[in-house]
Amino acid sequence: MSILDRFSLEGHIALVTAGAGPLFGSSISEALAEAGATVVTASRSLERNEAFAADLRQRGYRAHGMQVDLEDVASIDRLHDDLIARFGRIDVLVNSALARDGHAGRFEEQTLESLEHCAAGDFIGLFSICRRFVPDMVRQGRGSIINIASIYGAVSNDPTIYAGTDLVQPASYTFVKGGMINFTRYLACYYGKQGVRANCISPGGYFNNQPPAFVDAYTRRAPLGRMLDNADIQGAVVFLASDASSYVTGANLMVDGGWTSL
Repeated sequence: MSILDRFSLEGHIALVTAGAGPLFGSSISEALAEAGATVVTASRSLERNEAFAADLRQRGYRAHGMQVDLEDVASIDRLHDDLIARFGRIDVLVNSALARDGHAGRFEEQTLESLEHCAAGDFIGLFSICRRFVPDMVRQGRGSIINIASIYGAVSNDPTIYAGTDLVQPASYTFVKGGMINFTRYLACYYGKQGVRANCISPGGYFNNQPPAFVDAYTRRAPLGRMLDNADIQGAVVFLASDASSYVTGANLMVDGGWTSL
């Protein structure tokens, strides 16, 4: 098998949570589809997922939209049952959804209610969706779980880059992403001998029209001198989903322009 063949995802079924979203999700779905996978995107909005999947199909790819609310375990169960009934297997699970609206405010301003909201999707949802789909991977004897974490799950944020802006990095976000990274290691060690691999990707700062003062401070600190865009994460996802990374598990791949090397 050639090295290019090892990157192929032909015949694979890939589920991407928030896979039609503008932050990472849609670019991840596109990359997996381009590599040959049948991609299923799922989030609260069935309409958005179906429209995005239709667009991918018009471009010649295999894609389907489904619905899931990661704060609702019963919804996760329905997604699992529908996907397995339709496709019979799952080869790649990409957890890219985030309760972003709950991660807001300074540490002293965050409430237990907002933390519980974040935990419902980002902890309980992540735990529940893995618990539902991992047994299918075990039965198959193979599967790849890819969790989208963050540099702030591995290192603390730098408060100085927010100077002169109203931006702040919420403590709950660091809390959630740090837990995700170690949960990934747990899955890798627990299921490795059964053919299931689990890895994280930790992106750096994503350009999303932040205030110029923040963008300037971030890019001056980053060794590659820019913020991350959608395309930067695509190669990492295809690598970890494919046989090109068949001996990689329990890793936290930093896609951060060198940020955590400083």
